[in-house]
Amino acid sequence: MGERNEFARLALVASPADPAQAAARQLEGACAWSPLAEADAVVVLGGDGFMLQTLHQMLDDGRVIPAYGLNLGTVGFLMNRYRQDVKIAERVAKARRIAVSPLKMTAVTQAGERHSYWAINEVSLLRETRQTAKIEIAVNGKVRIGELACDGVLLATPAGSTAYNLSANGPILPLGSNMLALTPISPFRPRRWRGAILPDKFPVDFRVLEPDKRPVAAVADQKEVRDIAQVRLEIAREHELTLLFDPGHSLDERIVSEQFVA
Repeated sequence: MGERNEFARLALVASPADPAQAAARQLEGACAWSPLAEADAVVVLGGDGFMLQTLHQMLDDGRVIPAYGLNLGTVGFLMNRYRQDVKIAERVAKARRIAVSPLKMTAVTQAGERHSYWAINEVSLLRETRQTAKIEIAVNGKVRIGELACDGVLLATPAGSTAYNLSANGPILPLGSNMLALTPISPFRPRRWRGAILPDKFPVDFRVLEPDKRPVAAVADQKEVRDIAQVRLEIAREHELTLLFDPGHSLDERIVSEQFVA
């Protein structure tokens, strides 16, 4: 008796960009595509940004299935190489799984309003005016920096460590490392602090100092909350996501290579 294909029903979603739409037309007859709500896995055509959008949509809908990306964008760190063939079902069936846990952001505004969002890449705290932000940082319940004077600060997951975090000179984290990157954005004081790598089991708390004079916004991927008083970030393993990669797709090698790009 043959082995059961756990991804018997596949959905197809594509970025509105022209290359992704052309690829979607090419793949129309590759298999009997299912609606996303009924599928066992989803094939995502586009770039990293569209993959994140798709993952967020599944989190919001409360039904998360494995996602197999084909890169029709620029970087494609979360994607597989696009090839003009129609063996997509076979590729998905042979793919290996990598778990990605999002951050849960709970932000409280100066008015006392509470907002909760998911962040697959990072949560950033950013100054809203020309005034330097002043932020207290606590890790695992202990204040580690009493006052960080900066343009902002971010906490990145391994999946997001090659995005904004890398642009802010933060470290690249391998997927599956169970670590988070805490990275300052244009820090002024403490002048020599360049960030930290943290176990993802530790919650991180930010408190805005002098908020009336130095307002700060919090951004969870693309969701923004302005005039915040405090933010708590913790990993949400109960909402774990699954990315699918081709067996020959060396993600670890890409992570290493990114750190030697001139």
